[in-house]
Amino acid sequence: MVGKICGTGSYVPPRVLNNDDLSKIVDTNDEWIRERTGIGKRHVAEAETTSWMAGQAALRAVEQSGIDPAEIDMILVATSSSETVFPCAACEVQKMIGAAGAAGYDLNAACTGFVLAFNAAQAYISAGFCRTVMVIGADSMSNMIDWTDRSTCILFGDGAGAVILRAEEGTPVYMAAHSDGEKAPSLTGLSRHRRGWVEELEEGAEKKSFIHMDGQGVFKFAVRKVPEVIEEVLEEAGSSLEDIDYFILHQANRRIIEAVAKRLKTDVSKFPMNLEEYANTSAATVPILIDEMNRKGMLTEGQKIMLAGFGAGLTWAATLFEW
Repeated sequence: MVGKICGTGSYVPPRVLNNDDLSKIVDTNDEWIRERTGIGKRHVAEAETTSWMAGQAALRAVEQSGIDPAEIDMILVATSSSETVFPCAACEVQKMIGAAGAAGYDLNAACTGFVLAFNAAQAYISAGFCRTVMVIGADSMSNMIDWTDRSTCILFGDGAGAVILRAEEGTPVYMAAHSDGEKAPSLTGLSRHRRGWVEELEEGAEKKSFIHMDGQGVFKFAVRKVPEVIEEVLEEAGSSLEDIDYFILHQANRRIIEAVAKRLKTDVSKFPMNLEEYANTSAATVPILIDEMNRKGMLTEGQKIMLAGFGAGLTWAATLFEW
């Protein structure tokens, strides 16, 4: 048995900060940010918490799928920015959607988190342990960045995305995952869970940087490792690049995605992007993009979809499945 997606959902906060808004906080401008990242704006949580956003995305996935939440056997939430260490965000989602019979836990692998959680869900279904699994990626990156640090604050946004997998007979799902703790210093983060950062900035409060990133190092890592893991999965599946309808990659930087497409010698049109609207929402980027594509009618039965995530750890993973 394999997990087939029967419903998708997403949520992003209504508050928007565009690049011009950031230019009032740090020394930057719209042209500079767009040229280097492809980002035009980001959605930023105010009263919303990570688990609440995850719950909203889950509710929308349930509504689209038409299933009874009581049918859900497990809830997996990929996040590195939950507002509480415990209870886990998955238990908060369970309560919000009324999935009384579901087990649940959180998975922290930063920006790779959703792909790894998706793989875990497929493994549970393949083993016969679960029939219906909710997989969510949710992050509040605005709680983890120094809004006076131009090198990081321009990159991130907040949001959540969810998919529901149901056990069906179908084409096998192929997966690969890796990590390299030796290179962990390339991208590290410490969370702060407090609001009112705009007011604090206006008051000139002293800030600390909670995300540290070697931008060039992370760029080189992603451009090298993402094509490698995609080719690894293709070899396992006995498929070719031409067989893939869409490559849905973590939305970190337009230049990274374009470089991956170039290295794979594949038309960039097969690599959908929405980071201009949302920036990097960490574990939420892939499921938000899946939900947008699904609701636009871009995804049809039988298409071959490749997911790929990469991020802190360092971690990277890919999955090939049939829609």
